[in-house]
Amino acid sequence: MSHEHNHSHNNLTSKTSGVRLLITMLLNFIISIAELIGGIISGSLSLISDALHNFSDGIAIIISYFAIKLNEKPTNQNFTFGFKRAEIIAAVFNASVLIGISIYLFIASYNRFLNPTQIEGNLMIIVASIGLFANIIGTLLLKSGAKDNLNIKSAYFHLLSDAISSVAVIIGGIFIHFYNIYWIDPLLTVLISLYIIKESYSIVKEATLVLMMAAPENISITEIEKSILQLDEIKNIHHVHLWRVNDKDVHFEAHVIVDDMSVSKTDSIIEKIEKLLHNKFEICHVTLQFECNKCKQTDLIKNH
Repeated sequence: MSHEHNHSHNNLTSKTSGVRLLITMLLNFIISIAELIGGIISGSLSLISDALHNFSDGIAIIISYFAIKLNEKPTNQNFTFGFKRAEIIAAVFNASVLIGISIYLFIASYNRFLNPTQIEGNLMIIVASIGLFANIIGTLLLKSGAKDNLNIKSAYFHLLSDAISSVAVIIGGIFIHFYNIYWIDPLLTVLISLYIIKESYSIVKEATLVLMMAAPENISITEIEKSILQLDEIKNIHHVHLWRVNDKDVHFEAHVIVDDMSVSKTDSIIEKIEKLLHNKFEICHVTLQFECNKCKQTDLIKNH
């Protein structure tokens, strides 16, 4: 016996997110071309790294967009959950690409420390300022969606990291232009890359937990048990499973021991449990198996 709480605004939200992703993608490709040309002409590694990050942003946004479209596909006999995890896979891929690019930039920065070159600081400032403006627009477009969607969150952090790196490049350009401190360019590249790795790791970690069907960290199974056992009709719950299909779609299933009663009388119990789990723990899909001392093992979590 199960029930699922659907949110009517989901389709509208996904359409809005899709349009904003496409606008942001165009902005990023334009920035990438401008910063790559500016980086080559000025000799700035940090500006080139910013261009590579922006280019990866554009690719990440394309992947995120198609993941959203997959998520909208209806369920079928082969994919009974639909394609809800497409966005989680996209988030892992996007964040992993950023980590890979950052490692490459570490190597490039090391070589630049050993072999410093002259850099046009004024050109760095101009081009990075253009990139900063566009990245700010992109982060504002995706900020609201990033709160509720891990896929959008990964794209949002791509843009946020580039906005921060653009600020760093501008500061570096000022020091280079006025004080000829060329080593600040590879130093900024290293700092930017460290920040990006930190943020990307958190996304990869959370997405991996979803793929491994881990229970949400903010929900305690013990607290769920205590809450359900407060209902007079419930004698025991066991063989509990709690997992997320994606970052918001939380599922719960359990065996429930009640007194001997007809199936019709369980309907009211189901409604009570569903309401409790939805309101208190934001669990949207509940599956319950009612029993009268059927299972020999009644541990909260079944040991296989």
